[in-house]
Amino acid sequence: QVQLVESGGGLVQAGGSLRLSCVASGRTFSSYAMGWFRQAPGKEREFVAAISWSGDGTYYVDSVKGRFTISRDNAKNTVYLQMNSLKPEDTAVYFCAADRTSWGPRAKYDYWGQGTQVTVSS
Repeated sequence: QVQLVESGGGLVQAGGSLRLSCVASGRTFSSYAMGWFRQAPGKEREFVAAISWSGDGTYYVDSVKGRFTISRDNAKNTVYLQMNSLKPEDTAVYFCAADRTSWGPRAKYDYWGQGTQVTVSS
């Protein structure tokens, strides 16, 4: 089992940047593929990005391609989401999630963090 804690959210103006971090407990972080999701008020949770176990594979939803970058540091048990050129429509609670057996937008993601709020003002 793994516990996930996100941080790095906040209020930023449109065009600005934020870097989200998600720290995992335990000594087996490298055995989990990781993903970032977001949920805006009144909307369903949406897949944002995913990264494979070693970090050699990444996947993004079309709306963030070229603006967001997912990365991981297995030595630090941490996955990151660098968000540049932020838009008001990026406003949401952002969650990280972990899956042992698969990765990408259709993975099961058995473990979730509590979320961090990102607000982008126009």
